[in-house]
Amino acid sequence: MHLSKRLQMVTDCVTKGSTVADVGCDHAYISIYLVENKIATSTVALDINKGPLERAAINVKDYGYEDRITTRLSDGLQKLQPGEADSIVIAGIGGELMVRILSEGDACVKAAKEVVLQPQSEVDKVRRYLHKLGFKIVQENMCIDDGKFYVVIHAMNEGIMYDETVESTIERRVENKFGALLLAQKHPILEKYLEKEKKTTQIIIENLKANESEKNKIRQEQMEEELVMIEKALEFFQ
Repeated sequence: MHLSKRLQMVTDCVTKGSTVADVGCDHAYISIYLVENKIATSTVALDINKGPLERAAINVKDYGYEDRITTRLSDGLQKLQPGEADSIVIAGIGGELMVRILSEGDACVKAAKEVVLQPQSEVDKVRRYLHKLGFKIVQENMCIDDGKFYVVIHAMNEGIMYDETVESTIERRVENKFGALLLAQKHPILEKYLEKEKKTTQIIIENLKANESEKNKIRQEQMEEELVMIEKALEFFQ
């Protein structure tokens, strides 16, 4: 099984020997790869859409992994039992939906040892939610796949106490938005992303200034705050 760059980045974070819940499994490529490479002992491949899940079941059968990969029609983690998987993998959906899935599957998440998440948007919401859950982010990575930027978050269930006052500081907001570990390691893909976002944000601000209105003024303030966060993140690369 050959994976795309972004999915390979996801599977690289899964702890060897795990039982895995592959949420939003689509065609079960992640599950098949994990079993094929002896990273997961077994997986439960979950998807809300019947068509992709049927395709997933065919793929699993074609690879001969029916004894180790179970497919289930499920909205998020609804059809997973707490303790059934010690690693929960969710890739390729927006951050807000990801948080909803984790929240609604709270019992399964709390019973798991780790989560491996690849949100397509609103990554800061995912990081903040993990802090609330008491999960420690132990690994992050980024890649460019087909011209798009992707980030993966690997967090362990360590029951760390949540300090809301820390979350509100500018330093933590920058870390939540762009990744404390990525910033600390001066990840080259993150630097490219930040430079791109800086240019885009500056252009938006100039356009807003040229078309003054009350609505644009509010938007301009928001974008200027965004620019401050980007520039603070870029200081790590100096």
